[in-house]
Amino acid sequence: MKRRITYLVLFFIAVTLVFILQKPCFMWYNGAIGKGVPFGDFFRVMFHGASLDAATAGYLTVIPWLVILVSFWFKRVPLRKILVGYYAVISLLVTLIAVADMSLYPFWGFKLDASIFQYLDSPKNAMASVSAGFIALRIFLILLFSAVICLILYRITPKMLESARHRVTGSLITLLLGGVLFIAIRGGVTESTSNIGQAYFCNDEFLNHSAVNPAFSLLASASKTKKYEDMFNYFEEDERRKLFEGLYPTEGENTVELLNTKRPNILIILLEGFGGVFVEPLGGLPDVSPNINRLAKEGIFFTNCYANSFRTDRGTVCTFSGYQSFPKLSVMKIPAKSRTLPAIAEKLVKEGYTTDFLYGGDINFTNMKSYLLESGYQHLTANTDFSLSEQQNAWGVNDDVTFDYLYRTLKERKSGPWHTAFLTLSSHEPFEVPYRRLKDDIPNAFAYTDECLGKFIDRMKQLPQWKDLLVICLPDHGSYYPREGFGQSPRIHHIPMLWLGGAVRQPMTVDKIMNQSDMAATLLGQLGISHSEFNFSRNVLGKEYTYPFAYYTFNNGFAFIDSTGVSVVDNNSGQTVIDEPVPNEMRIKLGKAILQSSHDDLGAR
Repeated sequence: MKRRITYLVLFFIAVTLVFILQKPCFMWYNGAIGKGVPFGDFFRVMFHGASLDAATAGYLTVIPWLVILVSFWFKRVPLRKILVGYYAVISLLVTLIAVADMSLYPFWGFKLDASIFQYLDSPKNAMASVSAGFIALRIFLILLFSAVICLILYRITPKMLESARHRVTGSLITLLLGGVLFIAIRGGVTESTSNIGQAYFCNDEFLNHSAVNPAFSLLASASKTKKYEDMFNYFEEDERRKLFEGLYPTEGENTVELLNTKRPNILIILLEGFGGVFVEPLGGLPDVSPNINRLAKEGIFFTNCYANSFRTDRGTVCTFSGYQSFPKLSVMKIPAKSRTLPAIAEKLVKEGYTTDFLYGGDINFTNMKSYLLESGYQHLTANTDFSLSEQQNAWGVNDDVTFDYLYRTLKERKSGPWHTAFLTLSSHEPFEVPYRRLKDDIPNAFAYTDECLGKFIDRMKQLPQWKDLLVICLPDHGSYYPREGFGQSPRIHHIPMLWLGGAVRQPMTVDKIMNQSDMAATLLGQLGISHSEFNFSRNVLGKEYTYPFAYYTFNNGFAFIDSTGVSVVDNNSGQTVIDEPVPNEMRIKLGKAILQSSHDDLGAR
C-alpha cells in the first residue's frame, strides 16, 4: 500500500514541478532579464502560479489515481506497462502547450487560449509568420523535453505492484487521497474555484501572465459557453438598457459635408497593423511613415480613432460591418452570425456600385472569403491570382506588387460608381520585406508599406480617376511596439484614419474620439445613405453624436475612453488595470454595458 500512495504523491509533485519550472523558462524567453525584472520576481511568479499548476497536475493525476485504486484488487499489476502510453501523451501535450505559449506570446501579447484553434484550420498561414528554422528548433525542443518528462515519470513508477494485504483499507485511503486531489483541482475549499485570475498578483501584466499555467489557460478558455447572450451579464435588463441607450445613434444629419459628390468611387485601404505607434503626428516613432504624415495634411485626418480589437479577422469585421469586437471570439469565424451583419459593400451594391476586394494572402484564412462574399463583395482577388514568383512573402504577395496591381486595375476603369477594398500584407510578422531604410525590422516593414502607399497615391493623382475618388486609409488593428508597458493600453489601439482623393472638399482635422467601426456610419452618412442597421457604428460627424467615446476589446478584457480619461478592465482577474487620470466608475459601467449589449446582439442573430 505504501508503494502505491508514495507513487501517487511523487507523480503529482513531479508534474507540478514541471509546470512550476516552465515559468522561469517563459520569462527568460520573453526577455525578462533584458526588461530588468528583479531576480526575486521569478520566485514570486512561481509561487503565485503554483495553485494553478497544482490544479492542472491534479487533472493529470486522475488516471494514475484510478489505476492505483483498481490495483488493490489484482494480484499483480504491471504499472509501468499500463501507464507508459499515458505518460508519452501527456508529456508531449504539456511540452507542446508550453513551447507554443512561450513562442506565441511575443506576437500575441496574451497567454495561449482557445483562440489558437481558430487559426489552425489553415496551418500554412498559421505558420507563415515564422521561418522553417524557428519551427524546426521548437519541434526539437518539444520532442526533447517531452522525452525527458516521460522518462522521469517512468522512473518514479513502480515496475510491478504486488497483491495488497489490506485491500479495503488501501482502497479507502486512496479514495481519501482522491478527495485531496479534488480539492487541489478545485483550487481549495472556498466558494471560488480554480481560475486564471487567482494567479494574478501585481499590476505588471507580464508577471501576471507568466504566473498563469498555459495548459490551464487553454483548457479553461475551451470550456467557455457559446451561448453568447448569457456571457458577461453584469446588469439586469432595465439597468443595461438605461446605460446603453443613446450610446450608438444610428441616424442624424451631418454637421459638415466632406465630399464634393454623393456618389464618389470609393477605395478603402486596410493597412495591416499600422497603429499610431508608427505615425509621428499621433505621437509615434519619427521617420517611419513620412508619406502618411505628408498625406495627412492633404486630406481629412481623424486623429483620435481607436481600433476595436487586436487581430485582422476581428478588425476587418469591425471596419466593413461597423460591428463591435469581442474579447473571446471572432465573429468572422462564426458564419452563422457573420452573414447576418450589415456591410458597407452590401449597402453600396444596392446603390448601383460594383464591388471588389484585393488581398495578397490566402483569402480563405479565418473564414475571410465567406465573410467578404456574404458582405457584398462581388469579386475577390487573392494570392492564387498572382504568379508563384510574385509570392515572395511568407503570407503571400508583398505590398509593392499588390499596390501596383491595384493601380493598373483602377487605371483601366472608365465608369462607376465602384467600391474597392484592399487589405495590405507586408507589415505583418515576420516583417521580412524587400526594403531596407530603417535598422529595426519591425518599423522598417511599416516604412515599406508607407512607401508603397505614398507611391500609389502619387500615381493615382496623375489619373483622371482621381477627380471622383475617395480613398480611406485605416488599419485593421494597432501594433504592440515597442513591446514595453501594458500590452493593451490605449497607445496600442490608437490608429490613424485618413480620407484622401479628388472627392474630398478640403483638408481638415477631426479630433473627435471614435472607433474604427464608426467609419461605416460616417461614410454612409456623408453619402446620404441610411445606416440604421449598423447598431454599433456612429456617424461621428452627425448631429446625434453628442457623446464622443471609444471602446475596444482585447483578450478577455475591454477599455472605455472618453473626455474624462480611460479605464481598462482585465476580465480574467476582474481588475481595473488602467484608470486614468483618476478612477471613474461610470466609464467602467458603460464599458460593461457595451460588452453585455454586444453579446446580447450577437446571441439574437
